[in-house]
Amino acid sequence: MSETEFEFVLERLRQDHAPALLAFEWENRAFFAASVPDRGDAFFEEEEFAARLRALLDEQESGTIRFHVLVAADGEIVGRFNLVDIADGSAELGYRVAEKATGRGLATTVVRELCARARDEYGLSRLTAATTLDNGPSRTVLARVGFGAVGSVLLPGKGAGTEQEPGTAYELDLGGSLGRERSGTSS
Repeated sequence: MSETEFEFVLERLRQDHAPALLAFEWENRAFFAASVPDRGDAFFEEEEFAARLRALLDEQESGTIRFHVLVAADGEIVGRFNLVDIADGSAELGYRVAEKATGRGLATTVVRELCARARDEYGLSRLTAATTLDNGPSRTVLARVGFGAVGSVLLPGKGAGTEQEPGTAYELDLGGSLGRERSGTSS
């Protein structure tokens, strides 16, 4: 993916995404570990990764989770955007974007698209999210899309054996215009 290329498509996660998804996770492991707990060495072993992906896809079929990948024109995965704990018209949003794809409004655009899909295709009316206090980029994305801070939370620490970290819980009512009225921008 070139520096200026923004050609991408948000796709539901499928089994055939496995090689590109593992490459995405592996290439961005250190970058992600600076913001969220590391997935551990076993996650990156092909057999373990394949088994975990099969289990997640089975769970996705039950409708309690919806995993999405952001695929560049060349087939490379540059982001994951997930809805988990789907119940009673609500779900929790989580996402991660490749280091080389950050800083261009891509996460904001895709989170906004996923919010619309959550409302229009999945019938959801409310999304929640949480991030640590030191994760400025994620906090900015959530604010631009229209999520409002609703309280403090403790989130898992980034390193093995580390204490919990303070964070903020967010909520979005999917009946609005998905952030355009709050941020004043479409980025």
